[in-house]
Amino acid sequence: MTGPLDGVKVWDASWVGVGPLTARYLAEYGATVVRTESLRSVDVLRMAPPFKDGVPGVNRSQFFADYNASKLGLGVNLSTEGGKRVAHRLTAWADVVIEAFTPGVMDRLGLGYDRLRQLNPALIMISTSMNGQTGPRRHFAGFGTVLAAMSGFCELTGWPDRDPGSPYGAYTDFIAQRFAAAAVVAALEHRDRTGEGQYIDLSQMETALMFLAPELVDYQRTGRVATRDGNRSRGAAPHGVFPCLPEDGRERWVAIAVTSDAEWAALRRALGAPGWTADPRLGTLAGRKEQEDRLEAELAAWTRTRTAAEVVGALQPGVPTGPVHDARGLQADPQVAHRHYFRRHPHPVMGEMPYEGAQAELSLTPHRVTKAAPLLGEDNEEVLTALLGLSRAEVAELAASGTLEQVLD
Repeated sequence: MTGPLDGVKVWDASWVGVGPLTARYLAEYGATVVRTESLRSVDVLRMAPPFKDGVPGVNRSQFFADYNASKLGLGVNLSTEGGKRVAHRLTAWADVVIEAFTPGVMDRLGLGYDRLRQLNPALIMISTSMNGQTGPRRHFAGFGTVLAAMSGFCELTGWPDRDPGSPYGAYTDFIAQRFAAAAVVAALEHRDRTGEGQYIDLSQMETALMFLAPELVDYQRTGRVATRDGNRSRGAAPHGVFPCLPEDGRERWVAIAVTSDAEWAALRRALGAPGWTADPRLGTLAGRKEQEDRLEAELAAWTRTRTAAEVVGALQPGVPTGPVHDARGLQADPQVAHRHYFRRHPHPVMGEMPYEGAQAELSLTPHRVTKAAPLLGEDNEEVLTALLGLSRAEVAELAASGTLEQVLD
């Protein structure tokens, strides 16, 4: 089967998280993606664990590999004259250019949008950075962990009597690529109708704010400032994470969220209607919120005598409940296995490794992980000759000049 983006050509000039994930998403729905990178400034993720067998190396990081599956790899130093010639050929070939550097970097390389659209007027270019291409913070350095704080998430994460916490990892990197991919597809649709290319300026901070819309609107309307309150929710009770019996020497927990009076009634039945649940005040959200400490203590006393599977089995589907998985639990989860979420592909250095699969399955044009992530410069000859039309003599000249780079071990 062909993919919905078959025929779309993408130059992935980005690095780290948002840009590479956006490009991978496009690749696995059919786009041809060429990833350019250089040893002059190695992608941060190439040197980030986990490494195969615990041994570091530019081609041994599964973190990098998972973000860059289904792409062709071109190792090229874009700061050289030869590199700029390659970049111009890529621009003429591509429908989309993705870059994720600090604002101004591509312009200093002579590869900003104004220059590239002279070479390809129908080009779509997306720049994704922390704060966007304009404004007083456009040159701020940092990663998604910094943006999680700047966007307000750390203020909401943790316990009310403790310091602010943080969502896991580089939070904004894990969500902004969905907005980026949607913007690129919309721009492609517009170009197909009008012939016009365009420039997309995506601020990772602004994409994160979309997930705080209720808190922002509440402040605008009432002046109330949301802050951390553990796992509690204004609109649900009980709403939290509760301990279960340990398994295999590991702590086990479940998340339970009662979002309606009907779900409270279902929880009460599942518990066997013990005496403490008969309090009529617990029949309403307001009453449950008033007695939340007691409610959580009683529920925890029940969950900690059972395994996580027993709790989930007793409460679902009447009460929203789920196990708190660690990485091992996710790999063994029967629902994840049934959906074939992890796709295994052989990597030239690391061997067969798991890659994340689809977030959306399209029935007519399904998602495909087509290959493992490229070694640095693995596909130099194929990209330069088959896609960009250079002769073997021209490729040899670029290699001799130091423009091309390759690490195959």
